[in-house]
Amino acid sequence: MCWCFAIVNNKLAEIFFDEKKNSQMKIWGHCYVEREDYKTKTEQKYIEKDISKVRVVYRNKKYKIVKPKISHN
Repeated sequence: MCWCFAIVNNKLAEIFFDEKKNSQMKIWGHCYVEREDYKTKTEQKYIEKDISKVRVVYRNKKYKIVKPKISHN
């Protein structure tokens, strides 16, 4: 089982998943976290890297992976 940071229902969370052979994710669960709990620069980099790739909607006990929003700065 693996985990990473993600945006779940517009909140920062850790998601727990298994990767299948075709690089699909089978999400097992999530827990909401506060960014302030991760104080080091390395942890902050991991958060930024992960949330830029993974956005998830959790509704009716099902997970749906959606494309992340792209910001044009």
